[in-house]
Amino acid sequence: MGILSGYRVVDLSIAMAGPLAAMRLGDLGADVVKVEPTTGEWQRSAPAGGATGNQVNASFLSLNRNKRSLAVNLKSEQGRAIVHDLVRRSDVFLQNYRPGVAERLGMDYATISAINPKIVYVSMSGYGESGPYADRPGQDLLLQALSGAMFSVGRDGDPPAPAGTYAIDAITAYSAFEGALAALLHRERTGEGQLVSVNMLDAAIAVQMQELSVFTVGKVPQRRGAEPHGHTYIRAPYGVFATKDGYLALAMPPLDVLGDALGLPELAAMETDVDGHTRRDEITAMVREQLPRRTTAEWLELFDARGIWAGPVNSYADLLTDPQVRHNGSFVTYEHPTEGTVTTPGFPYRFSATPPEVRAGAPLTGQHTGEILAELGYPDEKVAALAEAGVVAARS
Repeated sequence: MGILSGYRVVDLSIAMAGPLAAMRLGDLGADVVKVEPTTGEWQRSAPAGGATGNQVNASFLSLNRNKRSLAVNLKSEQGRAIVHDLVRRSDVFLQNYRPGVAERLGMDYATISAINPKIVYVSMSGYGESGPYADRPGQDLLLQALSGAMFSVGRDGDPPAPAGTYAIDAITAYSAFEGALAALLHRERTGEGQLVSVNMLDAAIAVQMQELSVFTVGKVPQRRGAEPHGHTYIRAPYGVFATKDGYLALAMPPLDVLGDALGLPELAAMETDVDGHTRRDEITAMVREQLPRRTTAEWLELFDARGIWAGPVNSYADLLTDPQVRHNGSFVTYEHPTEGTVTTPGFPYRFSATPPEVRAGAPLTGQHTGEILAELGYPDEKVAALAEAGVVAARS
């Protein structure tokens, strides 16, 4: 039994941020009902990274475990009535439609809260519910670009550098997850539901609280130098450096200690917190020239002995065999009816009394339609008639 066992979530979201937020609620034990078109959410078949799968692609599998699928046509009056019936018996409602779509479908906060005043309604958008950018596409790369983050890494003159992950989608998902949990706590105390509004732009800004405060409070601009550097607001050396047989990451070591380790007395004589910023390019070049003399393992042994912050640079293949990753159980593996053995990232939290678990993999389209409608009181013949009319899709 998870912490959220007994709570039901209606998940009308698509793509990454919404489904990830809903999946986290499911990981904690909530009954998450994924409401999707009778043909299935588009991401079921979009070949993320070329990984098409048998019937369900890897991206969909990664974002939709611990959910049940209710496949229903929301453009029909009967389809909307089914979801409204579900809302009456639910605790959280989550959607990330484009502006105006929720209202047209009768899934907006005013409609849903009138049906169930205690509902926690989480609305996710790209830029906010209103304003000059409200109708723009809320896509991760576009939000990274808008947020200013791309000028915090790299070398002066190089193109702005995007992150290697869907960072804004992820932080938006966790903002929605956090907001839903806080609103549920408020409801437990007061009995009141409420609207929780989350947008990708504000999430992208909030996650840069240190960087943007250095700019707004400290008045220090983003300065990319002549040498590649991992972050404009962190002193050198900070970044990834080539070794004799690969790469290592080196994070802002004391210059006297590093200079001693590298056999560079001129580096050891520098003042860490002053020269580390003002002579960043010079320091980076000195380190870059020295590290190819030894292997990554040799440097790490030397650095670890001196308390210097350094580590290996893993590929995904390396990550899967990393001893700490294995120790933590960072990935979960389960059997899926169409995709076989599935391994995906697991749970980023631990609880001593109510551990999260994989109760079910990502559902097939409409896999639980009949089951969910039966819970709502629909007799078998009614379900069959709705399927015949194309209002729902159900698997036997």
